[in-house]
Amino acid sequence: MVVEVKPIEEEPELWATRVFLKTLDILGGLKNLTEYRALTWLSSLARSAMVIVLREVFNKTEEEIAEYVGLTRQTVKNILRADPEAALSRVRNFGDLTEEEREKIPVHMAGGLTKKAFELIRDRGEEPAIALLYASQTAQALDVPWAYAVLKKIKGVDFPLEGPALLKERLSGLDLKGQKAENVVDKLEYPISSPAELLKKMKKVL
Repeated sequence: MVVEVKPIEEEPELWATRVFLKTLDILGGLKNLTEYRALTWLSSLARSAMVIVLREVFNKTEEEIAEYVGLTRQTVKNILRADPEAALSRVRNFGDLTEEEREKIPVHMAGGLTKKAFELIRDRGEEPAIALLYASQTAQALDVPWAYAVLKKIKGVDFPLEGPALLKERLSGLDLKGQKAENVVDKLEYPISSPAELLKKMKKVL
C-alpha cells in the first residue's frame, strides 16, 4: 500500500499558532505569565497573532481581518501599527506593569509583541521552543540519530549563523554518519537561518 504524503497547507491558524507560541517564548513562557497573574493576556495575544499573520502572510485588508477575527477595524489598525521595540521595553520587567495592564494587556503591547515574534520567525528563522522540542523527538522517533544528536547539541544557539565557529564548538567530537562534525560544518553554505535549514544542509553533505 502506497501512502501519499501531502504538504501541509499554510493555513492562517497554523501560522498564527507559531507566532503565538513564539510570543510566549519572548514573555518567558507560561510560568512567567502565571507568576505575575497575567494569563488573561493569552486570548488577546492569540487574536493579535492572527491579525499579524492575516496581514503579513495572507495580505488581507483591515476590513477582512476585522471580520475574520471579530475585532473592530480600529483595533486591527492599532495592532498593525504597534511598535515592537516599545512593547518589548514595556514588558522587560513585569514588576513595573500596572495592575490594570496585568489584568488586560493593552492593544499596542499585544500588537508589538506578536509583531516581534513574527519578525523573529520570518527574518531570523527562529521557531518556538516547543517546535524544536518536537523536532528533536521526531528525529529520535524516526531513527535519525545524527539529526537528534545535532538538535540536542545546538539547544540554545541563536540563529542566523554566519559561519561554522559556534557549530564546531557545540558539535566537537560528534560523529555524523562516519564523518567528524567539524568537517561537515566546514562544508556548509552560510548564513544558516534556522535549525531546520541546518539539518537540511547537513543532510546534503552527509
